[in-house]
Order: sequence, then structure tokens, then C-alpha cells
Amino acid sequence: MATRLAPAWLVAGTDTEIGKTLVGCALLRRLAARHARVVGAKPVAAGVESDGVNDDVARLRACSTLRVAPELDNPYCLPEPMSPHAAAARASVSIDLERIADAVQRLREQADAVIVEGVGGFLVPLSMREDGGDLARRLRLPVILVVGLRLGCLNHALLSQEAIAARGLALAGWVGNQVDPRMLAPQANVELLRARLRAPCLGIVPHLAQADADAAATHIPWSP
Repeated sequence: MATRLAPAWLVAGTDTEIGKTLVGCALLRRLAARHARVVGAKPVAAGVESDGVNDDVARLRACSTLRVAPELDNPYCLPEPMSPHAAAARASVSIDLERIADAVQRLREQADAVIVEGVGGFLVPLSMREDGGDLARRLRLPVILVVGLRLGCLNHALLSQEAIAARGLALAGWVGNQVDPRMLAPQANVELLRARLRAPCLGIVPHLAQADADAAATHIPWSP
């Protein structure tokens, strides 16, 4: 008998520092309202706090209802906050996509729903040969794209959409996150994204003074 696998989604971003973790945590809050065991994972994280844990990973764990071994929800925790390929090289680490795929598989066997957060933008390099798109293609999960609403977001969002499609992946939806409160004409940008992105808008998160998952979740009416 085949092992039941929980539904899972890959949260990808149009760039770095645009709110993937905030949105991932908000999605975990939405899923926890329907499922007993939900878990967030960040397979590759670069930069650690004084306790040796990456801040994004800590936030995902805080919003998860299932506790798992660190090698499952964060197989690669690289010390320095830089591009993963450079951080891995400086740590003498080789990022193995099969190891990540196995960890995500085991999470899906244990949980009722899984959120997997990517690192950086969709095509961020993981090595001199592989990038986030290669990882996404290996995982074969539907993608939720986080669009950081700031100058340049339209180009980044449309390029990300094409990169996702080129790898044969499903864009399940997108979330706009207003990372720049001073952005001019944000609504006009959102309207274009609604017209040009070939997936439903799952929500628009306004600029939040603090990155609060519960507050963000109220702006993402997602019920998969």
C-alpha cells in the first residue's frame, strides 16, 4: 500500500527580503484551522542567530503544530547570511537536492499539511550548477509566489512566473506583500498583477509595523 502523503506547497519569492516567511507562517495559521498537524520547513537557510538557529526557521517552527527533527525542517543551516551557493562553499557544504527531497517526503508522511519555504528569489543559486528552480522541479510541489510590492515588482513577478512555468510547475496562487509603505500607486501594480499572473491572488498583505503571522493571515483568505 502506498504511503499517504500530505498536501504540500512551495512558497517562492520574487526576490529576497520580500516576506516569504511572513506569508509562509500566515499560511500555516490558515492550515492549522483545518488540520491538526501542520509543519513549515525551510530546507536551505543562510545566516544564524546566537542560538545557532536561523530566524526564518524559528518563525516557521513557532507557527507549526507538529515538531520534527531539525534535519527534516531545515536540512541545511548555513552560518553566513549570503547567497546559498557562496554560504555553502564557505562552510564546505554541498547542497544535495535528493537529501532535501527525502526530508520533504518524510514531512509529508508525518503531517497533515506542509509549507516549504524557498530561499531568496526563485532562481537563487544553490551551487555553481543548481538553483532554486532545480530544487522546485525536484520537489514537484505547487508554487505559491510571494510578490514583494515595491518598485520593480512587476518585472520580478512576471519573470518568476515564466521561470516557474518553464520548469513544468503549477503556480497555485500568489500573495502580494507591501514591503515598501512608500511605494507609489500600489493598487495599480496589484491590478496589473491580477491581470497578468496566471493564477489566483490569495491575498494582499498591507505593510505591517511588525511581521505578525496572525495579522497577515487575516489578509489571506486561503482555504485549500
